[in-house]
Amino acid sequence: MENFSIEKLEKPFDIEIDSIASDKSISHRCAMFSLFSNETSYIKNFLTAEDTLNSLSIVEQLGAKVKRDAKQVEITPAKELKEPEDVLDCGNAGTGMRLFCGLLASIDGAFVLTGDKYLRNRPMKRVAQPLRSIGAKIDGRDNGNKAPLFIRGVKELKPFIYNSPVDSAQVKSAMILAALRATGVSKYKENELTRDHTERMLKGMGAKIETDKEGYINIHPLKGALKPLNITVPADPSSAFFFAVAAAITPNSRVVLKNVSLNPTRIGAYEILKKMGVEVNFIEKENIYEPIGDIEVKYKELNAVVVDKHISWLIDELPALAIVMSLAKGTSVVKNAKELRVKESDRIKSVVTNLEKCGVNFTEFEDGYEITGGSLKHATIDSHGDHRIAMSFSIAGLICGMDIQDVDCILTSFPNFKEILESLRG
Repeated sequence: MENFSIEKLEKPFDIEIDSIASDKSISHRCAMFSLFSNETSYIKNFLTAEDTLNSLSIVEQLGAKVKRDAKQVEITPAKELKEPEDVLDCGNAGTGMRLFCGLLASIDGAFVLTGDKYLRNRPMKRVAQPLRSIGAKIDGRDNGNKAPLFIRGVKELKPFIYNSPVDSAQVKSAMILAALRATGVSKYKENELTRDHTERMLKGMGAKIETDKEGYINIHPLKGALKPLNITVPADPSSAFFFAVAAAITPNSRVVLKNVSLNPTRIGAYEILKKMGVEVNFIEKENIYEPIGDIEVKYKELNAVVVDKHISWLIDELPALAIVMSLAKGTSVVKNAKELRVKESDRIKSVVTNLEKCGVNFTEFEDGYEITGGSLKHATIDSHGDHRIAMSFSIAGLICGMDIQDVDCILTSFPNFKEILESLRG
């Protein structure tokens, strides 16, 4: 288990960063969605981190041929997906496990999905239960709520009308992937729009997916193979956000984050920074599968904020926003964020217990927390095996110095994080 120490930053920075980790959500989907074509998909800038490489490995175990070099990944699917000889290891990726549940539910064969000790303790019933309701056969520990999960693929799943009780892009994506092989048109509805990479990418490949007047996403079953992907994966706005926070909390600093996804469902945290007084500018440069461009962030005096809407757009960035709230003038509040408790760690508990070590005044709620801004002090932080917690408090270390325990988890999503962090020192 690796630890590292961050020293206080002694001067402001003005920097452009063009080496942010590629988008993890899109990279996972590129690996999986390539299986719906019968031609080779070409994916530039695929994220070479543990989680996404595990998804690539699973695709290979299902029969695809994968060719990877420094510039791109080529995935040539098999004519028919095959039953793997071994278990399918998703590592630390909840996205990987939940989406593969939907994809494999309609493929003939037996499949076992597992992961590391943290993933094996994350709830999977939210995906398994709705999939079972349309005929999927999924079981596992704790009545199918915990991995390892066993899936017996069913060739013909029933079409469905499903109103999701939880706003989750992972649940939505799993159901869409299952619906593509159902026997009729399926309908899925969520209370609030969650990340829509799945819909955008599949429509770009030729799938018929549209939203009706009542807010249902209508998913038509595939009539044949989809077009292959030819995509450059943008930089991950959630990963880039750590360095947006670095500029937001470091007086007189500025950062330009290059070639980032500007998908509206992914930049909500940057809009929160704006509300807190930070100068944030979006510069769109292209829009094929996804809007892509640069994000400029300049330090301004920070003010408290209430965050209680579009929580599904902020779920990965709230730990880093907690650092900004700790230094803002006034008391900030996060509400309606109970989903934080079932991420890589219980992120509500992980955030507040570590903020307490840093001398921050807070109140914990079941669905969020209240943070009174002031200052941060040096502390030893327990990441709880959660990469977002480890990286958020690493950024806090730029203000006061910080020792972070168990940082191996950072490799799952952002292998060059520490290198970029050090570059802020010039």
